[in-house]
Amino acid sequence: MNYKVLGNTGLSVSTLCLGTMTFGGKGIFQIVGTLGQPEVDEIFKRSVDAGINFIDTANMYSDGMSEELTGQAIRNLGLKRDDLVIATKVCGVMGPGVNQKGLSRKHIMEEVEGSLKRLKTDYIDLYQAHAYDPVTPLEETLRAMDDLITSGKVRYIGASNNTAWHLMKALAVSERHHLNSYVSMQSHYSIATRELEREVIPALIDQKVGLMVWSPLVAGLLSGKYKRNGEATDAGRYSQYSFIPFDKERTFNILDVLETMAVTKGATVAQLSLAWLLHQPAVTSVIIGANKMSQLNDNLESVNIRFTEEELKTLDEVSKLTVEYPHWILDWRKK
Repeated sequence: MNYKVLGNTGLSVSTLCLGTMTFGGKGIFQIVGTLGQPEVDEIFKRSVDAGINFIDTANMYSDGMSEELTGQAIRNLGLKRDDLVIATKVCGVMGPGVNQKGLSRKHIMEEVEGSLKRLKTDYIDLYQAHAYDPVTPLEETLRAMDDLITSGKVRYIGASNNTAWHLMKALAVSERHHLNSYVSMQSHYSIATRELEREVIPALIDQKVGLMVWSPLVAGLLSGKYKRNGEATDAGRYSQYSFIPFDKERTFNILDVLETMAVTKGATVAQLSLAWLLHQPAVTSVIIGANKMSQLNDNLESVNIRFTEEELKTLDEVSKLTVEYPHWILDWRKK
């Protein structure tokens, strides 16, 4: 396993992060996975044995069951809490009440207590705002987060699913009021969906904010199971439910190249898709989730994949974005 420092901190995290959305399976999350405690313990043990120290969950995953199963797995396996970096999130709907969602001080303070209880811990390493809240003033959110760090219940704070201007505004508010600021961003990114490179990734690099990648295989689309004609060798979550938009023709052109390269390198398409992300300088950690041990074992091998400069160039050419304004004029001015 490889490790990177998270953003502008001294915190080292594994470049593969164990995602827990497959834990539990309540409500809509049963489409993602329905792992119970025995299976969770096995997945957890294999991940930790492979060197993963970074765990990502959220209060809303399976209505809190994901956090519960995560906390119990740590106890069942006798793992040392301080050896792990546990990340969870707040913002999503947690009940029928009008204040049981968002990033208000009230909701944050109530939800952090619930997460701590479910995770069976007295502190959270990385507490993330799961989305941008257009209703709550940023100063209110960030002061609440800052107070959690001061109290010792949270070590670091991060954002998720923000635009570049959302992030920059949050960082400016923190600086203006001398508050702890976001050290990471959790965003969707993959070789088939590179939109993050237009604005967000340049901002992350400039501000030294770490990047955690969710759904790196686009809900299984980049697993190698799916064919251009719609057939699937082993239909998974993508065929059941995926809300991630993508360019079909471009994606299957990418898969054509990946499949050929996978044969040459003795690897799987999924491993190459994950490894491409691990080769991107802005990426700190890639979140992997699994329903089966075979999936996890396959994903773990991605850290051992190395690309030549020519291979990276080939992958970049087939997957690169079309240039949009104002980038094309900025590129023109460089000539």
